[in-house]
Amino acid sequence: MKAVMLMFDTLTRNHLAPYGGDAITPNFTRLAQESVQFNNFYVGSMPCMPARRELHTGRYNFLHRSWGPLEPFDFSAMQALRQNGVHTHMVTDHKHYWRDGGATYHTRYSTFDFIRGQEGDCWIGQVEKPQIRWQGMEDEETRRRRAGRMTQDLINRAAMPTQQEHFTHRTISAGMEFMQTNCRQDNWFLQIECFDPHEPFFVPEKYLAQYGCTPDEFDGWVPYYCDSPGGKDDGKARKFYQALMTMCDDYLGQVMDKMKALGLWEDTLFIVCTDHGFLLGEHQWWGKNIMPVYNEIARTPFFIRDPRCLKPGEQREALAQTIDIPATLLDYFNVERPASMTGRPLLPAVENDTPVRDYGLFGYFGGHLNITDGESVYMRCPREKGKENLFEYTLMPTRIDSPFKVSELTDIRIHPGFDFTQGAQVMQIPASFGYLNPWRFGDKLFNVKNDPQQAQPLDAPPKAFAMAQAMLPLLREHDAPPELYVRFGLEALTPEREQAYAERWQQDDALANTPWRCADRGVYEALMFISKAAEQAGIDLPTLLAACAADAPLQGSDILQLVERHFTGDRQRALAYQARLLLRVD
Repeated sequence: MKAVMLMFDTLTRNHLAPYGGDAITPNFTRLAQESVQFNNFYVGSMPCMPARRELHTGRYNFLHRSWGPLEPFDFSAMQALRQNGVHTHMVTDHKHYWRDGGATYHTRYSTFDFIRGQEGDCWIGQVEKPQIRWQGMEDEETRRRRAGRMTQDLINRAAMPTQQEHFTHRTISAGMEFMQTNCRQDNWFLQIECFDPHEPFFVPEKYLAQYGCTPDEFDGWVPYYCDSPGGKDDGKARKFYQALMTMCDDYLGQVMDKMKALGLWEDTLFIVCTDHGFLLGEHQWWGKNIMPVYNEIARTPFFIRDPRCLKPGEQREALAQTIDIPATLLDYFNVERPASMTGRPLLPAVENDTPVRDYGLFGYFGGHLNITDGESVYMRCPREKGKENLFEYTLMPTRIDSPFKVSELTDIRIHPGFDFTQGAQVMQIPASFGYLNPWRFGDKLFNVKNDPQQAQPLDAPPKAFAMAQAMLPLLREHDAPPELYVRFGLEALTPEREQAYAERWQQDDALANTPWRCADRGVYEALMFISKAAEQAGIDLPTLLAACAADAPLQGSDILQLVERHFTGDRQRALAYQARLLLRVD
């Protein structure tokens, strides 16, 4: 038994030709013709490392934990394969495996190969730093971290002047070398994992030329933003992303051809997948993490060619998720799945579209609780505005590139653990990490079968209530922390309480209690944010608002005018950036 999983990061399905996209992707079309294409494949936990924890454990991460490593008690499908005589090998240029928040994943494999240079990977040592240009104006800590990545990225790019040095070329080549070496052997699993087409979009010129672009037109970094990212030509960002997809398509074709040349195509399980998608202007949003999880992010491409059941060119509507991938691998290699794994093998769906699940949860830690049945998507926001009733449960208190701050570790409690911690107690740490407050976006309901662009939110309380009810068994199945039921108003779910929440959200207590009239909660949040910055600059609130009309509610345009009137330079641009994010309530 042999298996190959080719994984791309941030591969957005609506750009791929087999899913109706207009990027140049002939090899994805060829793959669809020779494998089974899933049309309702959804993420579970996001972003990068939460998704990879699911690839090992086969259960949701985001209910208990933000970004972090595999825990000491976690089951790892890759380790289980290794322990059952299957050689597991990973080759990747995904730098997060070698950072604080991901450093326990790669060692679960029998062997691994790390390709250097991606996204500001701390690779080439150069004391003199190049100058960077950056149009995003996040908070100072985020800006400093991103500036460091961008600077190192420029240094790294200088070491890759041709496509042969490009990290994706080297990653794919290393994966094909493993296949070449081991094609006559049995019992192995190969994971080829490319960080592309994740930003920054570092694209060889020959692929850019297919979209009428040249390398000097865009540096490849996309700010996570609303409305426009501020570039002189936003269309360039999309073209650079699609050019990178075309490069990924080229290397997909090389992997397929290599498998055929080595005689692996007919008897090797082949999976092509991703961790999540990306917004490039859809819904007037750019990026991920900071907005509701629209389907451009949540519904991902997935292809599988299973030698036990070859169904070339067929499509499947069965709902499936990331947590089903490790279950499928264990099933394929006849390795027993643990009770903690809630993912299900996909073979029944591959065979004849037999459903493997009725519903799937997905989301970010601290964000909306999202559920889909494949036809509808319901996004349920917390019933509180801050981080009340939100805790991290971990024995490994690290994040993307650092340990937790000492200040975050001064109020730890010891929790008895959950059904997946194998009797281990864990730290319960009050959450301080989180993206924008999901309360401000409210609940959202879409029929994605009839409205695939999610352009028309539904006002259908009975359907929303039914979807909320469907969350409960999934939360119980995943031993969700009790406080999450309170946070999302699910501890006593009734139509009356749902109606009361809807009325409270429309009125918004913060708006009702403020002496300043604001058009909506986004304007109010932006005003509070700007007023704090003004106070630090010695400007009191009456002075800040002196030029605003007293007889009309404050609008978003008023907030941006306040920023322009009272601040200058980088501070002005940074505040405008943050204010625009807070003003968005959809």
